[in-house]
Amino acid sequence: MLKTKDMSARNIVLFLISIVAAIWMYSRSPESIGLASPAVISFIRAAFLMFAAYLLFEKLFDMQLHTKIVLGMVLGGIAGIVWGAEIAEIKPIGTAFIRGIMMIVVPLVLASLIVGTASLGDIAKMKRIGSKTLIYYLASTAVAITIGLVLANLLQPGSGMDEALKAKLLDSYSGAASSKLDAAQNSASTVETFLNMIPTNPFHSLSAVNQRPITALTSANMLQIIFFAIIMGIALTMIPKEKARPVIDFFDGLNDVMIKIVLLVIELAPYGVLALIADAVGSFGAEILVSLLKYTLVTAFGLIIMIFLYPFVVSFFTGIKPFKFLEGIRLAQLTAFSTSSSGATLPVTMEVTEKELGVSNEIASFVLPLGATVNMDGTALYQGVAAVFIAQVYGIDLDLVAQLTIILTATLASIGTAAAPGVGILMLVIVLQQVGIPLEGIALILAVDRILDMIRTTVNVTSDATASVIIANSEGQLSDIAK
Repeated sequence: MLKTKDMSARNIVLFLISIVAAIWMYSRSPESIGLASPAVISFIRAAFLMFAAYLLFEKLFDMQLHTKIVLGMVLGGIAGIVWGAEIAEIKPIGTAFIRGIMMIVVPLVLASLIVGTASLGDIAKMKRIGSKTLIYYLASTAVAITIGLVLANLLQPGSGMDEALKAKLLDSYSGAASSKLDAAQNSASTVETFLNMIPTNPFHSLSAVNQRPITALTSANMLQIIFFAIIMGIALTMIPKEKARPVIDFFDGLNDVMIKIVLLVIELAPYGVLALIADAVGSFGAEILVSLLKYTLVTAFGLIIMIFLYPFVVSFFTGIKPFKFLEGIRLAQLTAFSTSSSGATLPVTMEVTEKELGVSNEIASFVLPLGATVNMDGTALYQGVAAVFIAQVYGIDLDLVAQLTIILTATLASIGTAAAPGVGILMLVIVLQQVGIPLEGIALILAVDRILDMIRTTVNVTSDATASVIIANSEGQLSDIAK
């Protein structure tokens, strides 16, 4: 239940004025108000809406952070449904929130991986932990896509699609599909991906990550940072301790500073989430969601199965009760859902796995940055459903060999995929090519990709946290916090 905080007449009046002003201004076009330029009117009405949210979150009620985030998601969804595409003008608030998190990712990954690898002490231990991590990530990705294929074959989301709807979707999203196809065709091959892990200039890699679109944590540069950090951590274990200690202490201090910044930035999450969800819901609209309801529900059902499967896997291997696990990672899940980026969520994931689940910094700083880049369970499941859905719409029968090919291709394609919104489509293109499904079929699913991207990113982050808990327990580095 929500507890009241300061229900003074002043705060209540300010809240009501802000709500009424926002509703009135959003019910009219900026041009019809006429008091200022449309840009100024857009800014003013967005300010009224966010000020009302501030009063609700900070002044009127006493709420925990996760409650604020959930409420922000609900209010953002309502705003998106009521005002549609117009609500997109508050998206910059969400963008600012994502930028705040993204500025932490590179120094945090670099510092935590160097310290984590150096603290392992010997190469044999790093090999053991690295092997466990990769085995888990590959196995969980294969299981996820298998679940997606099973659901798609049983529930047949693409059967019986109306030809008029099919033609409308192909016509409306053909341009977006073409751009996705071009991006996929220009992507690196598997061999190039592995070669690109080795940086020719680590400083260039550190500066290049955020020179792309805000949430595009590019896979090549991120893998280069991870590779360099691990190599540097190994080298620190091989030089005299008195020379290594100052370097380790520096990066350890940098890591602590980044974690503190995470805590400061995450306080803005309710406002960023409200803006991002409002923009997402307002952009895709309810009409197109209804038209693709069967596909959307089948995909979402599979993703939700995965979300609730992980806690039982954790319980089996570690003894942590499923509810305790979900409670511990809820902040990371909410951040993943709102940002659609496991890269942007990484600082939060590291914080909650250590503080709430008891994973050692040594394990978290190694397993989680790697997982944010190579572990894509939610994306893999989505690809299984999407591939079968498109094949069913086109009347293509996928035999056992084709479906096994989908499992293998999607599992391998997940390695090195950028931890950013929308990259699942690029992986899907690779999968469709391997089994001969028409690539233009991706236009059929682009309309609802954004909302499904939010759910599958939540799955990706949950899987990363699961891996860190299981591996920490196997190494005797899991405290009893969550037990």
